[in-house]
Amino acid sequence: MRVLGLTGGISSGKSMVASMFAQLGADVIDADQLAREVVEPGQPALDEIVTAFGRDILLPDGHLDRGKLGRMIFADPVARGTLNAITHPRIGERMAAELSLRATRPGVLIVDIPLLYESDRTTGLEAVIVVWVDQQMQLRRLIERDGLGEEEARQRIAAQMPLDEKRARADIVIDNSGSRENTRWQVETTYRRYAPTA
Repeated sequence: MRVLGLTGGISSGKSMVASMFAQLGADVIDADQLAREVVEPGQPALDEIVTAFGRDILLPDGHLDRGKLGRMIFADPVARGTLNAITHPRIGERMAAELSLRATRPGVLIVDIPLLYESDRTTGLEAVIVVWVDQQMQLRRLIERDGLGEEEARQRIAAQMPLDEKRARADIVIDNSGSRENTRWQVETTYRRYAPTA
């Protein structure tokens, strides 16, 4: 299996690009989905998050209040570091298990990791694809998508490595600042490069 990393920045369109790869026939492992699973009720990570941040980080049904936690960690780098220390090792374990399940299959595997460079998860990847947009477009999309104020949106963007820096480190760049059709063409071109018999 050809294993490719996929990353970008908040509101860069990475999830849309991942779904385009899936539509073409690629297998996709979504780190965000794994991150949601490790903080489900009954999981050790959730207990540790409650210990670190208090019981008011939970919704009445016992699930994590992701909105409240998000506001907290994007405003406080120390809190963000605490959360990452709790969740990243467990996400890494699940990722490794998913990769080993697929290792002998044919085709293309897209490993979708938002913080791929920040968490230094490039080992074992044949290439890294970065979904890029300019900062003004990223800011506008984030405000529109999540209904955030400009300051809060800028705070969330600033919590990640700048997209221009990720683009400079990428093996492949998908420029998502144009039309959806243009982005799809770039995805198809990339897919064909790694799945020549597809």
